Amino acid sequence: MNRFHPERGSAVVETVIIVPAIMMFIALIIAAGRVQMAHQSVDAAAAEAARAASIARTPTEAQTRATASGQQALDNQGLRCASTHVSVDTAGFAVPVGTPATVSATVVCQVWLADLTPIPAMPGQVTIEATMQSPLDTYRGR
Repeated sequence: MNRFHPERGSAVVETVIIVPAIMMFIALIIAAGRVQMAHQSVDAAAAEAARAASIARTPTEAQTRATASGQQALDNQGLRCASTHVSVDTAGFAVPVGTPATVSATVVCQVWLADLTPIPAMPGQVTIEATMQSPLDTYRGR
């Protein structure tokens, strides 16, 4: 008495179809979380770099402090970038004393995403950039 069951093997077919879709969905969630955390870390690093530049006395010192501070902030946040660049706009140092001025810092980080292999259309790297400003002391000697 061997009966024919038309649904025999359907569980295997469903598993073969559903499991890769679930894996891609999980990888997509991980990628989105990684990018969001990277945005927060780069924002914080840009703010730290701008603050470090604003307490410097000279444009050269501001550039040096901002670069070191921005890189240190990324390291402290645990963000591993494929490449990092910190640039500082020190034009505010040329403004006469008594005039409000700002200094800005831009941090660029390329976040590595190629290790998320289940997503075929995932780019290998995503570039994240943040710019923050910090005011210079209006009555400080520049």
